[in-house]
Amino acid sequence: MPTLPDIFPLPDRQPVLRVIPMPADLNPAGDVFGGWIMAQVDLAGAIPARYLTRGRVATVSVNAFQFKQPVAVGDLVSFFAEVIKVGNTSITVDVQVYATRQPHLEDAITVKVTEATLTYVALNPDGSKRCIGAEAKA
Repeated sequence: MPTLPDIFPLPDRQPVLRVIPMPADLNPAGDVFGGWIMAQVDLAGAIPARYLTRGRVATVSVNAFQFKQPVAVGDLVSFFAEVIKVGNTSITVDVQVYATRQPHLEDAITVKVTEATLTYVALNPDGSKRCIGAEAKA
């Protein structure tokens, strides 16, 4: 007998990104391709990093990434991102991802899909690293 997934409430804040995956985003097994989810996580993490640095950032590393549940076509996928560390040139962001199954139904459930920690570096227009500044660290 299959076990039921853990059901989660959405965090009590606004997501930085919400997306509904489409059939083109499926892998051969019929689930949403993990690489598509990873790309969306990277975009979601970059949003607060860009806001904090007031400029261009690049992904330096994916420090942790753990898939917990698959995502299906039609799920409403919500990405919540929070800056957890600010260095001289880098920003570390925690991204939590939830999928609401059949969001149009009254009895829709929400599951935690993945969580990830990514590090971004602030860049000058020429692509070199730049200092973030004391005002961003406060």
